[in-house]
Amino acid sequence: MQKNMFLKQEDFKHLSDILDKWTQDEMNMKDAFLRLCNRFSEKNQAVLSVVSRPGISYSLRARMKADAEEGTLITMIDIVDDDPDDRWLSVCFYGDCVTDPEEEGDLVPGGLLGEDGHCFDLYENNQNTITYLEQRIDEAYENTVKNQR
Repeated sequence: MQKNMFLKQEDFKHLSDILDKWTQDEMNMKDAFLRLCNRFSEKNQAVLSVVSRPGISYSLRARMKADAEEGTLITMIDIVDDDPDDRWLSVCFYGDCVTDPEEEGDLVPGGLLGEDGHCFDLYENNQNTITYLEQRIDEAYENTVKNQR
């Protein structure tokens, strides 16, 4: 995770603190989260921010850099924190930005900031699922860039 990817440096510090304190991780979800986050390191037009709701979730949000303050969301990767000893991930995209050829996700009408979304819940660090989600991140990024023009 690169510091320069964050809209605000305090978001980078806050997320770093969360990750430093994430020590109970039987299912290796922290590594899964970091791998998904790092997918944005090569995406020049993306910027990251963090929305924290302790005891509920920590949400990493990737937006287009051009309109980052209010801008177009590419994806949202939530660390679900209802049980700090057993965290899991929810990775969501706008419904019209990704496909789900393997039907791994759930269609959530109005569930992503008021719009239809595709959400993928991850309870264990499964390499095939992570690769599939990385492909969805790439797809969402490419479609969002294309729609910005």
